Amino acid sequence: QLQLVESGGGLVQPGGSLRLSCTPSGFTADYYAIGWFRQVPGKEREGVGCISVSGGTRYADSVKGRFTISRENAKNIAYLQMNSLKPEDTARYYCGAVRAGNGPCTYAWKIYRSWGQGTLVTVSS
Repeated sequence: QLQLVESGGGLVQPGGSLRLSCTPSGFTADYYAIGWFRQVPGKEREGVGCISVSGGTRYADSVKGRFTISRENAKNIAYLQMNSLKPEDTARYYCGAVRAGNGPCTYAWKIYRSWGQGTLVTVSS
């Protein structure tokens, strides 16, 4: 099974920023859509947003205007830039990958096949 590695989580004050990274392990993600997700204990995994093979992005309403997803295929890495963080953004963040064409991506977590272990983001003063 293809694996991904997330990094960049940590403790940040409300209003602060963090950038998470998602690195595929053992495969090149050029032909994969990348999704970002988050989960808190006791709740279902929530889609944050995604980036398609062609670079198009979509975001959940809860993060639109604050979070930005990007990818650098030459470096085989994707990012989640999180600005204006709120306490309710506290969660373990995961990236997922799914083989895709050039059409729009979706951040429905159930279609993603490859996952990382997640990185914890805590927003607190």
